[in-house]
Amino acid sequence: MQHGHENVDAREAEHFAALAMRWWDPEGEMRTLHDINEPRTEFIAERAGLEDKKVLDVGCGGGLLSEALARHGALVTGIDIGERALEVARLHMLDSDLDIDYRQVTAEELAESESGVYDIVCCLELLEHVPSPARTVEALAALCRPGGQVFISTINRTPLAWAAAIAGAEYLLGLIPRGTHRYDRLIKPSELAAACRRAGLDVVEITGMAYNPLSRTVRFGGPPAVNYFLCATRPEEA
Repeated sequence: MQHGHENVDAREAEHFAALAMRWWDPEGEMRTLHDINEPRTEFIAERAGLEDKKVLDVGCGGGLLSEALARHGALVTGIDIGERALEVARLHMLDSDLDIDYRQVTAEELAESESGVYDIVCCLELLEHVPSPARTVEALAALCRPGGQVFISTINRTPLAWAAAIAGAEYLLGLIPRGTHRYDRLIKPSELAAACRRAGLDVVEITGMAYNPLSRTVRFGGPPAVNYFLCATRPEEA
């Protein structure tokens, strides 16, 4: 099996490490993540129920989603390759009085030792940053227990997504730091669904997630024009 760190882009990792200390500032560079954090947590909770579930947050960064999942009663493991982001996550966890297991490891590496362990596997806003999304999806499927659920959110590769997520959000509005996204790394829903099916998952739902930067609100539903969620299940073993 290939070593997990091969599916890591060093420049991407460095980019997020530089932001680590500013991760928890709701008005700072991560404000978009803060705005979407509770809505996306509710989206998962409505479909999966989080109370006492073993949940893996892949690409947890500074811990925004991990903490939100834990506040909903989940038993959370957060993994990331960024040492500084994990330091931020661990420090903030102490302030928040939560118990989250943060580890510096890739999904591919963890899948070798914890196959079929998690009730829910979340991989939000990460796939567009890895060199081989299909390999990461394979790892997500492997980490999920039979009967468990996988939640992925990412950005569609369309001219509209380029205009909104890259030209608009990064350059015109300054909502997220420049260089966060590369157009060629964006993933069409059909490609993501195919990767999930190849990994043995059943795709249950693909839905758009529309973020309004002026009102700072999120709406789910409608076509996956820019940001979207994919929900899948790992079938029960026969």
